[in-house]
Amino acid sequence: MAFPLTEAVAQKDALQGRAITVLAVGGNAIERPGTQLSYATQLATVRTTAAQLAPWLASEAPVVVVHGNGPQVGRLLAQNEIASEGIPALPLSAVVAESQGLLGAMLQQAFQEALAQQGSSRPVATILTQSIVAADDPAFERPTKPIGPLLSSERAQQIRREGGEVVKEIGGGWRRVVASPRPLRFLEEEPIRQLTDSGVVVIAAGGGGIPVVAETPSQLRSIDAVIDKDYAAGKLAERIGAQRLIILTAVEGVALDFGTPAQRYLRELTVSNALQQLHYGQFPPGSMGPKVEACVQFVRSAPGREAIIGSLEQAAAVLSGTAGTRFIDEPR
Repeated sequence: MAFPLTEAVAQKDALQGRAITVLAVGGNAIERPGTQLSYATQLATVRTTAAQLAPWLASEAPVVVVHGNGPQVGRLLAQNEIASEGIPALPLSAVVAESQGLLGAMLQQAFQEALAQQGSSRPVATILTQSIVAADDPAFERPTKPIGPLLSSERAQQIRREGGEVVKEIGGGWRRVVASPRPLRFLEEEPIRQLTDSGVVVIAAGGGGIPVVAETPSQLRSIDAVIDKDYAAGKLAERIGAQRLIILTAVEGVALDFGTPAQRYLRELTVSNALQQLHYGQFPPGSMGPKVEACVQFVRSAPGREAIIGSLEQAAAVLSGTAGTRFIDEPR
């Protein structure tokens, strides 16, 4: 069914109440490892991602897409620092907003092109989204979110001298790390839901959203941080009443003993087992941990909710429920 812009609002009554899916796509949806980090190569990767998702998007399914921004926000921050002698550098919160607009525009254009190739004129819209966080979130005391490219030892030492934080990556190199507080809610929840109910493919909470603290109901303050996109996707899904949370990443699902000869992927994972394996350290904080935590929190937030983690390469099968790892909440 086509969704001409002039008819989008007329679809509201037909679509309202249908199950909403929040779809989180990781960094590999925007840039492939080992490729040249240019705008052109990123756009080519985004177009490939859009082509994989287009048949499902064209099926009228109410959907909100959330994307990551870790590599991009780090490079934009570095560009600001390089140019700071002649142009005042932007704060990290502003760079997060910049990356949200940049990547949202790329995804929006690619989705519109891919939908047109499916014979669909369903509209796509990006909403710059502000994420409310707590000023006293413990994350501000211990930065853990890696952003940007690998750094040399010399550059890492320079960042430390300037008051920044870095961590050593497995396999060599260093990464800048910043605070990553948990999102509590989103200022644009109502327009996101209204657009979704009207049949629009909505791109929202990109890069986890722009972090802000609500000093008072009428006063907001941007704060320097980068919110994890998986936590943001799960919280947004919960807040707008979605029924499904799907996280597409670089691997085919959740695995135990990942990277070892005993590695095995799971088709289903109960909430209690997921929490147990998190406690045992099976899902590291910098990779699968946030994805598993987001899925657990979402399926426990209301009866009947479903969460799946799967591969972007198998997007169609994951979206149909025949691939990936499905999270199950046991009766309580």
